[in-house]
Amino acid sequence: MGSLVGLAVALVVYVPYSRSSPQGAGGGTTLGLIYGSVAFAFMLFAGLLGARKKVPIWRLGRAQAWMRGHLWLGFVSFPLIVLHSGFHFGVGLTKALMWLFSVVFVSGIVGAVLQHFMPRITTQRIPLETIYEQIGRVRTQLMEEAISLVDEAYAVLHGDVSQASEQQRAASASAGTMGGLTVASGMQVDEEASSEFKEFFRGEIQPFLAQGGSRGHILADRSRAQAMFRQLRTLLPPNLHSTVDDLENICEEKREIDQQARYHRVLHGWLLVHIPASYALLILGAVHAVMALRY
Repeated sequence: MGSLVGLAVALVVYVPYSRSSPQGAGGGTTLGLIYGSVAFAFMLFAGLLGARKKVPIWRLGRAQAWMRGHLWLGFVSFPLIVLHSGFHFGVGLTKALMWLFSVVFVSGIVGAVLQHFMPRITTQRIPLETIYEQIGRVRTQLMEEAISLVDEAYAVLHGDVSQASEQQRAASASAGTMGGLTVASGMQVDEEASSEFKEFFRGEIQPFLAQGGSRGHILADRSRAQAMFRQLRTLLPPNLHSTVDDLENICEEKREIDQQARYHRVLHGWLLVHIPASYALLILGAVHAVMALRY
């Protein structure tokens, strides 16, 4: 609120100043220099937030207060610079500074909007949000779990109950002891189904789980993935449907962490523009100030 009040005062003062100045409003006048100096001081404070984050043990106020100061003083500095220039972009270095400041200003607003809304969107759309730094490890765990499930399913399909899970052994036990049927025949083993299951895992599931992002992959589309898993259930005996369900859930979790990674890139991607442009602006702004005062 104080920043907006200060900006309002600056605007009120600017009107009579611009009308009474013989050569028009500009950075070389007394008031123009005041506007420019205050704006540059605000820019320096906003730039110090980066140093404050790099040395968090510095007890120089609360982080939240620094962030608010960065947002509001950085926001107010742009219109002050516009008043300092008399609403002219100038030429040469001055023009480059104005365009650079425009980039910093717009990217900062975009970043503030994203920081406000994206965490809420992420929570709503990704209930089981993972710590971003752990996404790679979670993806590895999902792959290991899927391989284990598929190995158990292969064992059951080929009659090797010793390698199957407890649930699968229980489901196949009665079939293997009735009427002289073997466990394999009781499980309705179908070599073609086993081959297609193996091909589906190696050709679709495994690459999808191994690759970060996986946009464009058929399993990245939830509706297409659901259709494929429904088809897979028709190929396999009922006792393996729970395995298919588990594999489908694993793919769903992989889609969620991929979506979270995309949201994270959107949330922080603007910094790739904002931070370099901000430091360039501070350096060139200091050069501009020295040259203006000296010459």
